[in-house]
Formats: sequence, structure tokens, C-alpha cells
Amino acid sequence: SFGFVLGYSSPVIPELRKISDPELRLDSNQASWFGSVVTLGAAAGGILGGYLVDKVGRKLSLMLCSVPYVFGYIVIISAQNVWMLYFGRMLTGLASGITSLVVPVYISEVSHPKVRGMLGSCVQLMVVTGILGAYIAGLTLKWRWLAVLCSFPSCIMLFFMSFMPETPRFLLNQNKHSEAIAALRFLRGPHGLNLSEFKNPSIYRPLLIGVALMFFQQVTGINAVMFYAETIFEDANFKDSRMASVVVGSIQVCFTAVAALIIDKTGRKVLLYISGIIMALSTALFGLYFKMVLPNQNNSSNPDVWFALNSASPGTESSISWLAVVSLGLFVAGFALGWGPVPWLVISEIFPLKARGISSGACVLTNWVMAFLVTKEFNDLGFLTSYGTFWLFSAFCCLNVTFTAFYVPETKGQTLEQIEAYFRRS
Repeated sequence: SFGFVLGYSSPVIPELRKISDPELRLDSNQASWFGSVVTLGAAAGGILGGYLVDKVGRKLSLMLCSVPYVFGYIVIISAQNVWMLYFGRMLTGLASGITSLVVPVYISEVSHPKVRGMLGSCVQLMVVTGILGAYIAGLTLKWRWLAVLCSFPSCIMLFFMSFMPETPRFLLNQNKHSEAIAALRFLRGPHGLNLSEFKNPSIYRPLLIGVALMFFQQVTGINAVMFYAETIFEDANFKDSRMASVVVGSIQVCFTAVAALIIDKTGRKVLLYISGIIMALSTALFGLYFKMVLPNQNNSSNPDVWFALNSASPGTESSISWLAVVSLGLFVAGFALGWGPVPWLVISEIFPLKARGISSGACVLTNWVMAFLVTKEFNDLGFLTSYGTFWLFSAFCCLNVTFTAFYVPETKGQTLEQIEAYFRRS
């Protein structure tokens, strides 16, 4: 469901920009809002999810978020103007924010330590699979029918979650011991949280690490790079830009699957190192591409990548467009291998049970607020050139690696209790 929400805008925006109905046709500014407003809804969903996950439980929170998913798509399907499109995207974003918080928590609490890494990474695998599914469906379906299709996964989730147990940890926290024992056949402890307890290093240290991971995940520039993926492929003479999106989505799925398969063998930190280095190199290459295409851009005050590409010297960009395509492929592969799935897995592991809801909520809020800022404001970095912007992303990727080396704990093969004990000792 979450992946379909994120993937929906890519095939739909070009269609809505060409639609004949003036009430629904998007200009460039409205298109950017249509793509990014979902992240504002997701930020609100992160806050709401942090409350729901501790008050009504993990299972019921997931079942309830099916409502804004379906209702949001109904609003989009019946949209008569742009504001209805925005509202529908906000609702599906709200549901996505709740989902992105609750699903990792549910999986971490029901998983055995030996497979928790793989199952936790499967969250990101399912997200990118949903994005790819939306891209592929967008090749043949009109935008209203694509919205109909995107509403199905949430209905399927509602159906199957009705057969799943609540996590034993939540049930024990609610003093429902018999239900916890019953749930323990599949899966697996207890008390409330006072805000004064955030003075305790065993609570605030994992919170700071989690928030930093979410911040660094977004400032790698993933949303900015993906936003201009079609432009880059068009420059490389890929005539079907929608098919190019399918290629990008396929790379994401493949490397996220690889990460899920190897994460319990390599560990979390190794993948973050490899991922960060690949992304640093690829964004540096992106910057080099724009520097070579626009050697005189120092005199330009317009950092818009669309403007940059269109104002390049004739033939210059086409002769080295392979560099942009290689950079894009490397970047997407690197992100999918580590900084895509691993931060979500780590934040589901490092928080003590009593602080898991509020801490996870803070992390999800950070992630979606940063996603909105990077997506919406990428073109407004007026003090930077196009290549300077990508070199800034490269610098952040280098900071990611440094932060991982000094502050992120390795959680491979440890139980949640052992991870909690590590923070208490340190």
C-alpha cells in the first residue's frame, strides 16, 4: 500500500499535466505539490501512529490505517479539481505515515533474532515493489483506474491482518497474559513512559541515533534524484520515459532484495558503509556531469535542473549523458542496498519497549518532514549551482558513513533485550 502511494505520482503527474480538463490540469508548481504533499500527510501520520501504536495496539493500528488509504483513493478517483487531488494524496500520505511506523514495530516484536534483519528489510522491499508495481501499471492504466488498483493492497492488508495476532509485548503491557501466551506460539515484554525518563541515556541515545538516521536518509538527495530521473533518461535518448521509471524501480527492487538476503550475515553497519560510499561517489559524478554540461553556470542564478539541462550547449549533454545514467543507476542501487531499508530496520530494534511508540513517531516525523523539504525545496536552493547541489548531497553521504562508524550500534543477531541492555550499559 505504502509503495503504491509513493509510486502513484510518477506515472500520473505527466498525464495530469496534459489533461484537457482545466480544473484538473497541473502546472509545474501544482505538480510538485501533488508529488510532495503526500509527505506532509505522512508526517502527520507518523505523529498519529506513535500515539495509536501504544494506545490501541500494533495490529489494530494497521487495520485502522486502511480507512484513510481507501478513502483517499476514493477522493482521487472522484476528483473534480486540484484541491481534491491534494486532499486525496494527503489522506493516503496519512495512512502511509502510520504504516511506515507501525509495520517495522510489529515485525521487530514478532520476529526471531536470526531472521529479524531479513524480515525488517522486507518492509523496504515491499515498498519499492509497490513503487515498481505502480510504475508498471501506469504504463497501461489511466490515472483514475490506477487509483482504483492502488486501493486494493490496503483492502488485502485489512483482510489478512484480521487473522494475525497482536504482538505478545503489547499484550503483556496491557496485562493480557493469556492472550500473550497464545500469541507467543507465533511470535513475543512491559510499562509506561514518563517524559522525565528521556534524561536516561538508555532512552535518549537511541532516540537521537534514530532521528539522525532518518535525517541522513533524506539528505542523501534520494527524492531529488528520483524527481529528475525521467529528465536524465530523456537526455540519454531514452524515448519512453515511463519505461525508464520501470528500469529504476526494478533496480530498487533487486538491490533491496539483495539487502534483505544478506543483512543478517553482513550486519547493518557494513551495508550502511557500502551504501553511503556508493551514494557519495554517484552524487559526486552527478555533480561532475552538470559541471561538464554547464561549464559557465557560475554566472547563472537559476539552479533548476530542468533549466540547466535545457540551457546546455548543443550536443554537450548527449555526448556524456551516459555519465548521468550510470550515476543514477549507482545511486539507486546504493540507496536500495543500505540507506533505504537499514534505517527503518534499526529504528525498529534500538528503542526500549516503553519508549518505542513516541520514539518511533519522532523518527517517522523527521523522515517525512525532511522528505517534504528535499522534494519541494530542491529547486529553490538559489545560492547553489546544479552541480553544487549534488556535491552537497555527496558531502552528506560522506557524513552518513562517519556517523555510522561512530554512533550506530551493530544489532545483528542480538535480541531486543540485548540491544536495550547495550544502551543501558553505555
